[in-house]
Amino acid sequence: MNKTPFIRQEDVDNGTYPRDWWVVDAEGQTLGRLATKIAMLLRGKHKPIYAAHTDLGDFVVVVNADKIRVTGRKEEQKMYYHHTGYPGGLKSFRLSEMRERKPEALITRAVKGMLAKNALNRHYLRRLKVYTGAEHPHTAQQPKTLSI
Repeated sequence: MNKTPFIRQEDVDNGTYPRDWWVVDAEGQTLGRLATKIAMLLRGKHKPIYAAHTDLGDFVVVVNADKIRVTGRKEEQKMYYHHTGYPGGLKSFRLSEMRERKPEALITRAVKGMLAKNALNRHYLRRLKVYTGAEHPHTAQQPKTLSI
């Protein structure tokens, strides 16, 4: 009789279950659809040994974040909000303004919104690396290319 292995976080941390590196090209990709795929890789749901209580996810490197695509009129209508913590400190930005200022934040915020709101969320987001250009400093890790 085969038993299902119980995956512990110690087994992941000591290298028994290694983490892969993935490169995703965001050029021409739809923001929400790309974010769901990235969130799945960060959580490790694509692995057959997935367990919700452990952090089995991989590293994801996103390039060309400034060339992401959105559908409809989201470029003018979608708003992002940030509160400074002071009275009257609510700041709002349109998606077009956010794309000019910080295009990496578009993908990071979309992926963060699709991750579970629990203690592992912070660990998942540490493994997400987003870059505006086509170059990234993670070639030494020999990342695999994810085709979407």
